[in-house]
Amino acid sequence: MENTIEKKYNKWIVILSVAIPLVVAILFGVKLKDFGFDVEPLSFLPPIYATINGITAVVLVTAVWAIKNGKQKLHENLMKFAIVLSVLFLGMYVAYHMTADSTKFGGVGAIKLIYYFILITHILLSIIIIPFVLITYVRALAGSFERHKKIARVAYPLWLYVAVTGVIVYLMISPYYNY
Repeated sequence: MENTIEKKYNKWIVILSVAIPLVVAILFGVKLKDFGFDVEPLSFLPPIYATINGITAVVLVTAVWAIKNGKQKLHENLMKFAIVLSVLFLGMYVAYHMTADSTKFGGVGAIKLIYYFILITHILLSIIIIPFVLITYVRALAGSFERHKKIARVAYPLWLYVAVTGVIVYLMISPYYNY
């Protein structure tokens, strides 16, 4: 049963779940140079935000280990850290794409199909995961741990997939960056 803390945050979960992908999509298409800003492409960011994705994956796995071993406070801190890492990733990702042209994948044949499958599932699940993470977090905040565990069983593998595939996408496209 939903409690008052959860009800208080439901509106924000909906707003953020819609606003984040929408703002990212809009900003992805905005190039600062088109508005007269003379900015250098932030070409140093992709390996940094790919590393952040990798760290997020490790943090998520460690957080699950922590909770399974009765380390609730460690789990809580790791999950907060994973959220912070995801926000940092998002900020850097948008900043890069506002200053640099998109890189085209240069692979051919089966590897191109694999790349686009991973990329598309990564993007779609990165949108889908937003409400799952927020609902999971709010349920923990509200002390609704049984309901938290129930949704975390869905949110965790999706979030882990997004984090890991973020690294894979970077590794696959990095040879084609124009640094």
